Amino acid sequence: MKKSSFVAMVLGTVSVVLFALGMCMATIPEWNAFKPGIIFGCVGLFLGLITLIVWRKMEHKQPIHINGKTVLTVIIGVVGALALGVGMCFSMVWGKLIIGVVIGLVGIVVLLCLIPLTKGIKE
Repeated sequence: MKKSSFVAMVLGTVSVVLFALGMCMATIPEWNAFKPGIIFGCVGLFLGLITLIVWRKMEHKQPIHINGKTVLTVIIGVVGALALGVGMCFSMVWGKLIIGVVIGLVGIVVLLCLIPLTKGIKE
């Protein structure tokens, strides 16, 4: 394993755990920790961004250039992830299984659309 991959794995794991813990703290009312949960989630997101920057620097890659395609890709990814999450909430939290499965499947299809958008379609 390359040093850059190991560093990215460790930092990525820590950032995802902080983000997930923060979201649990913010969304589970029994924990009564909404504000600390938001802080933990933001720290996790920030550490994820730092992980991306550190990994790209260790791999000697160019910085990410922001253009229309990059913005569109991020927006589609966020919309797909939110749709998938909302579908899961409908199914598991609010007990509306059918609409939850439909919304979740729409989210999955939107996320699958990212593959041809980023990689392109080749013969």
